[in-house]
Amino acid sequence: MSTFALIHGAGDVGWYWHLVEAELLAHGHGVVAPDLPAGDDSAGLDEYADTVIDAVGDRKDLVVVGQSFGAFTAPLVADRLPTDVLVLVAGMIPSPGEPPGDWWENTGYAGAVQEQAARDGGKTGNKDPYVAFYHDVPRQLAAEAMSKERDHPSQASMDAPWPLDAWPEVPTRFVLCTEDRFFPPDFFRRLVAERLNIVPDEIAAGHCVALSRPKELAELLEGYAAEAGTRQGAPQIQQHDA
Repeated sequence: MSTFALIHGAGDVGWYWHLVEAELLAHGHGVVAPDLPAGDDSAGLDEYADTVIDAVGDRKDLVVVGQSFGAFTAPLVADRLPTDVLVLVAGMIPSPGEPPGDWWENTGYAGAVQEQAARDGGKTGNKDPYVAFYHDVPRQLAAEAMSKERDHPSQASMDAPWPLDAWPEVPTRFVLCTEDRFFPPDFFRRLVAERLNIVPDEIAAGHCVALSRPKELAELLEGYAAEAGTRQGAPQIQQHDA
């Protein structure tokens, strides 16, 4: 069984993962989904990573998952703890030394949103959160999620350069949400190829996939953990001199 460290996105709390957590716990896995320190405006990405690492403790067989802005923290955790697989879910893929506040312009985000909005009648980038974020989430659940919103991320986490010199040497997967109206799917297909050099896995969901498709997302995460376990358990081939 694996331990899943689930890292929420901007303005959110660990509650965001509660439906996915229930699915994973039902299958015997361990889960931690801490609230990042949104109340401390001096807390940066290293402090965010510290919060997750403290929650993990001495648990093993770790799968680190970062949603949206949580993708800035997830690789820091995977770099500091033995990690089987690192998963970004609609994640803002950082580059070494890039401040999160610069990510939007560096990636061409605004233009991508404008192009997609022109195609879908203004749904992408819409100011109504029920249109842009929660269009496929049950209304009562979406309202509960919005009631838990916080001021986050901190200014410190936005301004400081992303601290890693390179992506951690950990198997990495990306979950792309094909109905995402915050990060256009074509935008992420390009960015995943450019920054991770992998092909994303796609799920028919909006940005808040852990609320709209928790079972399907949990199945994906379990599949990644199983693949990692298979790789680690494979027999080593011994080479002999002829």
